[in-house]
Amino acid sequence: MRTFDLSPLFRATVGFDNLSRIFDTVTRLDEAQVSYPPYNIAKNGADNYRITFAVAGFGESDIDVQVENNTLTVKGKSAADTEDVTYLHRGIAGRSFERRFELADHIQVVGARMENGLLHIDLKREIPEALKPRRVQVASGSTPGNAALTSKAA
Repeated sequence: MRTFDLSPLFRATVGFDNLSRIFDTVTRLDEAQVSYPPYNIAKNGADNYRITFAVAGFGESDIDVQVENNTLTVKGKSAADTEDVTYLHRGIAGRSFERRFELADHIQVVGARMENGLLHIDLKREIPEALKPRRVQVASGSTPGNAALTSKAA
């Protein structure tokens, strides 16, 4: 098992304490579960992302997408075979799955849709106005408190 000592980072940073939790989660992954279902992560523009899963054989009612505490969870529940069928070859995987993604701060799930056996989950980074850079106007004079804030990028 791999271990990382992140304590030197914590001496010079504030608010990155969940970084060790993310490292622990990544190092505990089961390699057999990582490969199913196959997926892509794409960046579409400066603040837009898309996760695409290949979920052949699953319908909209079989897929559950949830976001909780900056964790995106995608679950697929396979429908049980209702017919008594003997397969000579079964190459289409229809097993249940669960995939989790840690989302960065201010990443929002915009929507999800099924199209031609692919599940598309659209994400967008939305930084609140209070956290965007702003320029402080320097006023002349000796009275404090005359500086005005503008929300234009610095």
